[in-house]
Amino acid sequence: MRWMQVLVGLLLVLCSASVVASDVPFWGAAQSLPAGTSPSSLKPGDWVWQPGVAPSGPIVLIVSLDEQRTYAFRNGVLIGYASSSTGKPGHDTPTGVFITLQKDANHHSKTYNNAPMPFQQRLTWDGVALHAGGLPGYPSSHGCVHLPSGFAKVLFDASPLGMTVVVANERSAPVAVSHPLPVAPVDAQTGQVIAEPVLASEEAFRWEPGRASVGPVSMVLSRADRRIVVLRNGVEIGRAKVDLADTEPFDTHAYVAHKDGAELRWLAVSIPGHESDRNHVLDASEVQRVRFPSAFLDAVLPLIEEGTSLVVTELPILPHTTGLPLTVLAENAPASVAN
Repeated sequence: MRWMQVLVGLLLVLCSASVVASDVPFWGAAQSLPAGTSPSSLKPGDWVWQPGVAPSGPIVLIVSLDEQRTYAFRNGVLIGYASSSTGKPGHDTPTGVFITLQKDANHHSKTYNNAPMPFQQRLTWDGVALHAGGLPGYPSSHGCVHLPSGFAKVLFDASPLGMTVVVANERSAPVAVSHPLPVAPVDAQTGQVIAEPVLASEEAFRWEPGRASVGPVSMVLSRADRRIVVLRNGVEIGRAKVDLADTEPFDTHAYVAHKDGAELRWLAVSIPGHESDRNHVLDASEVQRVRFPSAFLDAVLPLIEEGTSLVVTELPILPHTTGLPLTVLAENAPASVAN
């Protein structure tokens, strides 16, 4: 009869777990919107997740308070963004640069009547965190950053403990970070925004490989700006002006380099809205639509290796204004922890 007691006990545990799970609300959309969806078009609860556009590298999260949106960058390339809800008046979410201090997928608040805070990533020891929560379309939290449940989960799974999180608004950060572009070079170790000067009218390209000598390489090509930016380990090491052979739109696509001996091929990866792209090979006619400065190509090609990523987009990638730098915040764990 011992086996029956064990079975009954197990069933009771499973039943109780299902009750607990059912008590946790699911906020926002269940699925990602298509890649290339404009962040400004997101409705409350909407999100986009496209990790294939930058398969490896450091992750930096930018929370825009005035936009009520959150942006995830890996290796300096935008891999996801979501509507969010930050602190309401009197409970403002603090601006600054943080690192995630704790992660708890099934967190419940010690302060707010055991309220569920799924996929929590703590930013401060006095109660500010990222987690799934209500998304009414305006600031409504007690200081935390509420995210759609689906986005909070994929971000939780992808991000390491110690991820850099920048919380910004127009008063506290450069516009390029407060309103992020598809490329945002942010130092994942220090949290400092790296302001990159635009190319002068007489400059065809800029190449500074010594700024990051190791790490994964990602490239982002914008038809809107006729520019390509090269990043290594999240740091910009080069950019160039490009010429386009036609006016046909690029849409949004992501490719990963595959090397077979001396042969280099670009294989498309599946991203939301372009699932059928998977393993499509970028052919010569598509490559010839874009013309690069020859000296720039000579510098870039030796760095392309298995897994190097290339994103093509209609969106602009050039910031047009700058502002004040952010403050880097650091905190030690106190004896008692809020939330």
